[in-house]
Amino acid sequence: MMVSFFDQFASPSFLGIPLIAIAIALPWILFPTPPSRWINNRLITIQTWFINRFTNQLMMPLNVGGHKWALLLASLMVFLITINMLGLLPYTFTPTTQLSLNMGFAVPLWLATVIIGMRNQPTVALGHLLPEGTPIPLIPVLIIIETISLFIRPLALGVRLTANLTAGHLLIQLIATAAFVLLPMMPTVAILTATVLFLLTLLEVAVAMIQAYVFVLLLSLYLQENV
Repeated sequence: MMVSFFDQFASPSFLGIPLIAIAIALPWILFPTPPSRWINNRLITIQTWFINRFTNQLMMPLNVGGHKWALLLASLMVFLITINMLGLLPYTFTPTTQLSLNMGFAVPLWLATVIIGMRNQPTVALGHLLPEGTPIPLIPVLIIIETISLFIRPLALGVRLTANLTAGHLLIQLIATAAFVLLPMMPTVAILTATVLFLLTLLEVAVAMIQAYVFVLLLSLYLQENV
């Protein structure tokens, strides 16, 4: 039976019950719980250092009003990294390859930044739609273009994360299939293909972390414009 390469992106189900909820909840179970002791183990120390460094770097350009988002953005960053990394394991499902899930993250958070800007500083928020010094004949056209670009932002967030992860997984599966097919016929070429597969896997590990960082970084930039 021929299996499509895109079957790996189908949401798994058991007895008709979708298992995507388990895939989403699993990362939170794997996180170590900080103990009440003063001296922690190495894993918790590294985790705390990473979160503190990321939060400081993310909140540095924002004013005090934007610091309320620190917990939300840091949690989203750790959540996306964990899901993306777990999706690289064999026989696993990556929820972030689903556009619906990524849009579910992108749209509400982007909309929250827009609402905050319209509530706190409506003049500045609306001023982004019309650059300063625009010639009068171009004002209607530029307002339409800037409005479209504003509403495209959440779509770009979700599509970017989905496309990068989907392309990486497809490329890994294609190269792995080629190495498996070439092994009995041309072992040398199969070994070279397996080497490329190993290097590509390392690249996908980096992509899994970078894409989660870019997702949260762009949200912080949208927030910076509105606070």
